[in-house]
Amino acid sequence: MEVQERLEQLLNSFDPNERREALEELVRRLKLGQYPVPPEKEEVNLHFHTFFSFNCNGWSPSRIAWESVKYGLEAAGIVDFDVLDGMEEFLSAGELLGLKTVAGIESRVFVSELADKVMSSPNEPGIAYFMAGGCFKRPPVGSEAERILRSMADTAQERNLALVGRVNAYLDPVILDYEADALPLTPAGNATERHLLQAYDAKAREVFGCCTPELTAFWAEKLGVSKEEIAVLLADTPKFHEKMRSKLMKFGGVGYVAPTSGSFPSVEDAIKMMRGMDALPMITWLDGTNPGEEDTDAFLELLVGKGCVSLNIIPDRNWNIKDPDEKALKTRKLREVVEGARRFHLPISVGTEMNKTGLPFVDDFDSPELSPYRRDFVDGARCLYGHTVLARYADFGYFSAKSEAAFGDDRAAKNAFFTKVGRTFVPPQFARERLSGLSEPDEVLAAVSELA
Repeated sequence: MEVQERLEQLLNSFDPNERREALEELVRRLKLGQYPVPPEKEEVNLHFHTFFSFNCNGWSPSRIAWESVKYGLEAAGIVDFDVLDGMEEFLSAGELLGLKTVAGIESRVFVSELADKVMSSPNEPGIAYFMAGGCFKRPPVGSEAERILRSMADTAQERNLALVGRVNAYLDPVILDYEADALPLTPAGNATERHLLQAYDAKAREVFGCCTPELTAFWAEKLGVSKEEIAVLLADTPKFHEKMRSKLMKFGGVGYVAPTSGSFPSVEDAIKMMRGMDALPMITWLDGTNPGEEDTDAFLELLVGKGCVSLNIIPDRNWNIKDPDEKALKTRKLREVVEGARRFHLPISVGTEMNKTGLPFVDDFDSPELSPYRRDFVDGARCLYGHTVLARYADFGYFSAKSEAAFGDDRAAKNAFFTKVGRTFVPPQFARERLSGLSEPDEVLAAVSELA
């Protein structure tokens, strides 16, 4: 067990060579039967954030793939903010482990038609979270898609620097040096708000000392709560960071500045970027209670008309709710959006994020609230995986010339095909040779069955 724990810790190293060597050793021991794993469950999580944006456990793409096999997930997917830094590693780890893996990217976009309505970004009219699913390659060098992707990451860092400037002025003498204090917390320089929270927490302890009256007094004053409450919060890091975030960085906080139409790319540019790397533009849905999402069909129709072909949901926030009235409303809206996805032929991607402590590793598909949608959620993962594996091995992705020739505008038939492919894992050591050159759906399905 000590060897396994050491290897698992190495999977979180910022050194990619250490991560790969540790994963290869774990796989070697797995094949020898030293680490028994459970049989595959009909459960999926396609929305793990990795340490390339922020994972509450500090998990790398390789660690997420390993933990998914240990649990028995049928399919796993990563999603990071504004970057594709974990994509190649995660897809490669899936090949090594025999795990169905997909990769995505998440950002925020401006939707001009809903400029006066709040959607999935609370208190921010016109701004919506937005995703690409089934990412398997980067945009071509020098392309418009590459420019847009690079600008997304650059804009995120510019927002961070401006935020740090405002928060530094408020928290003085607790002042961050962005490059020295925040960036070392990330493996590839993609710091997020949650990294900044860690850095400010550490800096304050450096300035005032750990567990000192001066530290307690400082945070009590700056966060506007009693010293007694701060003393409790300082012993519970996740809750303390959420309090810091609400006071310092989110709507109404001292560092917050309301975004404008130029703060984020337009949804049209985001879709252009995603299509430029043959990924699936994905609507990101919060809970259906905000004005922009309230009319489910109108919301879906607008974004489908712009080129979206899939839908992301975080189920846990839509049913695992203590207040009975709020739960009743959100579970009703969840049913509405799933039914809408069926009508618009949108494969659904679900997951639990894992970007803050307390979130489950995987959704409770057996709960009465989610069990009616298990097939929608699992088939959505299979569809995205089917696209990913065929795009990589056979040049037969969702938007490929082969797919367009076979299905045209019949998205229902296209989804059914990729779902069938994704239902059975294709061993990577045989897949490329056997699948390359195939262009007819029946040929592909026959080859997949043969290789299963």
